[in-house]
Amino acid sequence: MQSCKLSYLLENLEYECCQGSAEQEITSVVYDSRKAEAGSLFICIRGAVSDGHKYVPDVIARGAAALVAEEPVEAPEGVTVIRVKDTRYAMAFISAAWFGHPAERLKTIGVTGTKGKTTTTYMVKSILENAGYKVGLIGTIETIIGDETTPAEHTTPESYVVQEDFRRMADAGCDCVVMEVSSQALMLHRTQGFIFDYGIFTNIEPDHIGPNEHRDFDHYLSCKAMLLKQCRVGIVNCDDEHFQRVIQGHTCTLETYGFSAGADLRAEDARMVRGKGYLGIAYHLRGLLDFEVEIDIPGKFSVYNSLTAIAVCRHFRVSREDIVQALKTAKVKGRVELVKVSDEFTLMIDYAHNAMALESLLTTLREYHPHRLVCLFGCGGNRDRNRRFEMGEVSGRLSDLTIITSDNPRYEDPQAIIEDIKTGIGKTSGKYVEIPDRKEAIAYAIRHGEPGDIVILAGKGHEDYQEIRGKKYPMDERVLIADILAGR
Repeated sequence: MQSCKLSYLLENLEYECCQGSAEQEITSVVYDSRKAEAGSLFICIRGAVSDGHKYVPDVIARGAAALVAEEPVEAPEGVTVIRVKDTRYAMAFISAAWFGHPAERLKTIGVTGTKGKTTTTYMVKSILENAGYKVGLIGTIETIIGDETTPAEHTTPESYVVQEDFRRMADAGCDCVVMEVSSQALMLHRTQGFIFDYGIFTNIEPDHIGPNEHRDFDHYLSCKAMLLKQCRVGIVNCDDEHFQRVIQGHTCTLETYGFSAGADLRAEDARMVRGKGYLGIAYHLRGLLDFEVEIDIPGKFSVYNSLTAIAVCRHFRVSREDIVQALKTAKVKGRVELVKVSDEFTLMIDYAHNAMALESLLTTLREYHPHRLVCLFGCGGNRDRNRRFEMGEVSGRLSDLTIITSDNPRYEDPQAIIEDIKTGIGKTSGKYVEIPDRKEAIAYAIRHGEPGDIVILAGKGHEDYQEIRGKKYPMDERVLIADILAGR
């Protein structure tokens, strides 16, 4: 949009015009004071680090025509001042209007939950594209619009960026968009300004609790559950122990999935599948649909992720054949990503970078009864040291061999991080070797792989860099593996 009346941007909001006129012409919408210019509407956002209200003099000096604020601000007579209860909430609606309400031109699918968001979004994208739809994606790893891919900074971007991406997707001819919706995004109103056509709830466990996140589990759950008040159809895992609390007060049409007999879509006769250098899972789908499913991603959580994706895609009239074919080939970078290095043993890359995720992953892989379960990982520097002790203890308890190496040491000594991991392993009887150089560690894992082993490279996942002393160096484990196999 080139310009519009301020009143048009505010039409779905309650507000007070403290000075000036709501008929003021607006030529840009900004929430970063450095981007303000003549004719701008500046939205004062209060963040964890800085408060936009403090930058009012700066944006006025740059020529801002109007301000949206939560608290009283001083501005010259010619500047319009709009007061709202919550500027983040207001920004979502203003952004939606500024970009011409692009969500109305797309089918919108939002996925929330502690685990499974990323895999579910890629599965949905894979199935819908297999059926001929053009699908945009917003998530932890990247934003995808047509052939353009942008690395992600947050799981869910600010509301302005969400609406901008929606507009670009609609203009690029996308039919629909599937996006990860974090609890932070729901708490900070990043997905307000429109109603999701489909809202998915995967599961919930205690996570993201602490300073600048959620004060306790109840708050975390209540934020996650907000999605079911912002969608038309809610698709929920009814096996989750907090299911009843999650759906309390929902305003959507509700559908369920899981292993439970009462689920609308349910998995029966789940069984592990294992081939040469390959792990997967198969099951029979019952309820609203009835057919056999096989996925090339191991573990019970893969059943849940695929059930979720099927539950959504059912609404798009996708054929059984398209669903089966897409699930067989669906891959997610860095999420139990199988990398073929041998017919004798299986190697995979996963983002598990805390004790809860690592325990879940290793427990799942144990169910395949490997000859040995080998876990290679390091821990990030300048982060909670307890994570190192906990991950060391989990790997020591569940792995037959742990290969301790480096992750993103940041400003810490890699050896100091390794010593902390060893402290955790020391609480168990687990065997380990330490090889600080990650490429050498991966080479050791490949060269010492034994028939029937499952080797997991944990912690980096989709990341293609290593952060050392404030600088990011290129390091993609897939490239390292290719170099090792080629003898480079």
